[in-house]
Amino acid sequence: MLLDRFFIKSCFIFLGLTIYFHSLMAQTKQHNQMKENQNPLICNPQIGACEVPDSTNDVKAELPGNTQQLKLIYFTDPICSSCWGIEPQLKKLKLEYGQKLEIEYHMGGLLPDWSYNSGGISKPSDVAHHWDEVSTYYDMPIDGDVWLEDPLPSSYPPSIAFKAAQLQNKNKALIFLRLIREMVFLQKKNITQWEHISIAASQAGLDTLQLKQDFAGKARNNFEDDLKLSKQYGVRGFPTVFVTDHKGNKEIVYGARPYEQYEAAIKRLEPGISKSKYSNEIDHLFQQFDSYTLREFSEISGYSKMVSEQMLNDWEKQHKLQRISTKNGNLWRKINY
Repeated sequence: MLLDRFFIKSCFIFLGLTIYFHSLMAQTKQHNQMKENQNPLICNPQIGACEVPDSTNDVKAELPGNTQQLKLIYFTDPICSSCWGIEPQLKKLKLEYGQKLEIEYHMGGLLPDWSYNSGGISKPSDVAHHWDEVSTYYDMPIDGDVWLEDPLPSSYPPSIAFKAAQLQNKNKALIFLRLIREMVFLQKKNITQWEHISIAASQAGLDTLQLKQDFAGKARNNFEDDLKLSKQYGVRGFPTVFVTDHKGNKEIVYGARPYEQYEAAIKRLEPGISKSKYSNEIDHLFQQFDSYTLREFSEISGYSKMVSEQMLNDWEKQHKLQRISTKNGNLWRKINY
């Protein structure tokens, strides 16, 4: 009798363990499928990054040292919403450390197309609501309706266009990158279309004919080099920032982080570095950059959002600024006569 009870109890335990392990395997398989099928445009605000499926967390390559000054190596993408979220931090870094810190931009290839993962990722319209949520989280204006009205098939064309712009002029290329980001995030423009690329290039002072030639030629090779470099460095999402010194020492800041974390990474490599002082007057700030969101202007000027908005509105009334309005916030752009 005791043996029968022991046998029955053992059977129930075995059955329970079998069910548990099958359930665990099913959950693991489901988790892996979700990870594989994750849309790279569905960024995680808590992590602060748009992650790429099948990427690694390990930095594989030795980062090059710079014999002249500190270098900030920035992996990004024109349609990365988390990258748009750190525009205020980057502007402040340029103002405070720009003379001692070289910033090197590389494209990461966030969205090759909508079928590269065997059809597993969701449709473009699913991104619209997510972008609206991310806009609130980062306090940076983003209108997700572009994914309902004129969805982008890929982030590769604007990335290649940026590499083409770099071939002409690195500073103008950064202006171009900012303009196409404003187009997609605020103006709901499909920046894979040459119509919008050429307008942004012209506004940035680039030769549009040369840009088109380079877009079809050398820029594509340079973009492929960026993708290879991203894999060599083990970049798993955007934004990813590497800070290196002349000895090859490095600090990594992954995802959208507060300004203090980027500054701390710089100071760990060069503890004695001093930052430049700059005027917070509105005319001076618009000499440094052509456009600001409310969050950008408030953080960089040091004024409250209420005071900042009043200053920006006053300049708009004086016809010095043009306001670009969205359902999730505004941007003010300097009017050049």
